[in-house]
Amino acid sequence: MSDESGVFSGLKVVDCASFIAGPAATTILSDFGAQVVKLEPPGIGDPYRYFYQTPPNPKLKENYTWQATNRNKRSISLDLKNPKTAEVLARLVKWADVFVTNFPPKVRKGLKLNYEDLSTLNPRLIFADITGYGELGPEADKPGFDITAYWARSGLMQFTRDASSPPAVPVPGIGDHATAVSLYAGIVTGLYRRERTGKGCNVSTSLIANGAWATAAWLQAGLYGAKFSGEIDRKNPPSALTGGSYRTADNRWLLLAFVEEEKNWSVFAKAIERADLVADPRFANSKARHVNAAALVAELDRLFGSKLLSDWKKLLDSARLPYGVVQIPDEIVNDPQLLANKIIIPIEDGSASPKYTVDSPLTIREAPKIAPKSAPELGEHTDEVLQELGFDAEQIANLRSVGAVPSAEPMKAAVAGGG
Repeated sequence: MSDESGVFSGLKVVDCASFIAGPAATTILSDFGAQVVKLEPPGIGDPYRYFYQTPPNPKLKENYTWQATNRNKRSISLDLKNPKTAEVLARLVKWADVFVTNFPPKVRKGLKLNYEDLSTLNPRLIFADITGYGELGPEADKPGFDITAYWARSGLMQFTRDASSPPAVPVPGIGDHATAVSLYAGIVTGLYRRERTGKGCNVSTSLIANGAWATAAWLQAGLYGAKFSGEIDRKNPPSALTGGSYRTADNRWLLLAFVEEEKNWSVFAKAIERADLVADPRFANSKARHVNAAALVAELDRLFGSKLLSDWKKLLDSARLPYGVVQIPDEIVNDPQLLANKIIIPIEDGSASPKYTVDSPLTIREAPKIAPKSAPELGEHTDEVLQELGFDAEQIANLRSVGAVPSAEPMKAAVAGGG
């Protein structure tokens, strides 16, 4: 249910999407108080329910991935291919302010789930759709995922790999969560337009569009005719001091971010008591350091490998030099900065020792978000939602008898089977 104190209190959302990007966008709406009903197919529901069991994800009994992007929602299970669900869908659409889907264009057309179909039922509806490769073109119906459409196709995977290494597999969902924020922004823009015009609209985004936006700094260079120098080589980079990564004596990594290179370089050399580096003609100025970046990396590799990470943090902090530590999981989940800024927040599930989740990345100081609740089991709220839509007990029983709505027991069994 919606929270009466939330920014989106009273806003009604149908989440007819699967996996990450679409559902994560509706999660942000729910964080600010919107009432979100997740519409799932019978059987296994949204396949993302079981993603946490898939390698290389960390093994854990709890369904942690599902919690992150489906908290604060209610789940209703419907077979949209069954013609008897048409009336249920119609009432849901009339009830909703926002309808979110990630069905490909061809599937939406077959199910009559396009904006043109649903807006006739509700002219004020904000219809938000997300695809892998966009609405148009020869690959509009091609399945697109974070790793293929966002990372690989956009060039991000090429631009971020080291010359001596194959493309690395990123943490699942990086592009999905970034794209979710874009979809959320589109929904909010659509709602603002509705306030001005009284009419709904169709907003959309895609994984490939967000991947291109993420690489825009270099993609724009390509559009202007720039020629790229080739793959990034850590041992022979364009700059050893801006983005250079170095291994410490305890096998940890840190990154230098000497964006004010001349100033930072002299301060660094003084802090490490290496005046000889400043005097070395190979490193005398930024131009020389860039030409001789490989030699400087070799020097810094030996230097950073001589001390522990804790020693380097003290030294660099004392000199007020910009750097970053490549954190390991134990540090990330206990990072005091994440806790202080409520980026990591407790789940309100009534337990004496609450678990925590990752908050969505938007805040409004004057309008706090609602506390996150547990994500729903498959079809957990089917009867409740149907009753709110005006179906009586006999009508619900009829929907079950024709298979439009699955019975409660099979749904629970499917959830138990999926962890």
